[in-house]
Amino acid sequence: MLRLEDLTLFVRAAALNSFSDTAREAGLQPAQVSTAIKRLEQTLNIRLFARSTRSLRLTPEGETWLPYAITALQTLEAGFEQIQPASDEVRGVLQIAVPSDLGRNMLLGVFQAFRREHPALHLKILFSDQLTDVFKDPVDVAFRYGNNDDASYVALPLAPDNHRVVVASPSYLERCGEPKTISELVQHEALTYAIRGRVYDKWTLNLDGDAHHVAVKSAMISDDAEVIRRLAVAGEGIAYKSWLDVSEDVNAGRLKIILPQYQGDSVPLNLICPHRKQLSTTVRLLHQAVKQRCDELQISSRKV
Repeated sequence: MLRLEDLTLFVRAAALNSFSDTAREAGLQPAQVSTAIKRLEQTLNIRLFARSTRSLRLTPEGETWLPYAITALQTLEAGFEQIQPASDEVRGVLQIAVPSDLGRNMLLGVFQAFRREHPALHLKILFSDQLTDVFKDPVDVAFRYGNNDDASYVALPLAPDNHRVVVASPSYLERCGEPKTISELVQHEALTYAIRGRVYDKWTLNLDGDAHHVAVKSAMISDDAEVIRRLAVAGEGIAYKSWLDVSEDVNAGRLKIILPQYQGDSVPLNLICPHRKQLSTTVRLLHQAVKQRCDELQISSRKV
């Protein structure tokens, strides 16, 4: 007889290509995961994984059976949601992936308020600037910047009009002066973001339909967007950031928008979900809560 736990571990091991990573995620020992997979293989009378000391991959039979296993787990989860009392629909565990700067600043307060409003819900929040694969990574939803060009997942808009702005702290501007033109901007110390070896030191600024691509001089580089924001607040240089990431700093006077007549790249924010079936009551309510906060900040941007 199939065990639900074994089925779940099989699906996660197929996604992670590792018994060790699956065990770590589930809070088990690798040997326990291996035993569960062997038990499942004996029940099905097939070999699900081809194992070696250095690799783990699905057999053809495992690849064939995987979508049925995923569907079975999704069906059970949907059935579980249907039998929950209507007064306590928001419950269980919701795993969220969010960019580091956005998550630690703007969204963390929303998550805290949402959790207080729904005490039966447990949140697992994963902060990372790496692009989350909502099909393979252990997350239910992800917050992602950029246009949705991938039709394989569902994207719920949160801030379609969000864009990048050039910012610096009052202390930096007092010490180094405020650039009034693009030619003056390139003479200043820039705080630039890097990911997977690529440094984003070409800033796009738009004015009256013309795009100006500005090559800035990197004073400090980091692969953590939150670090770039902190350095800007500390007066270490000028940064090119999403408005949502720095809106609270600007409104509080910790940062000031530079060259406000220009508009930076469009960076719409979306809530990403693998399948429409996973748009549960919990996900929809979280989307509403975050969108409300984004709308408030977009209104404040027009007043700056």
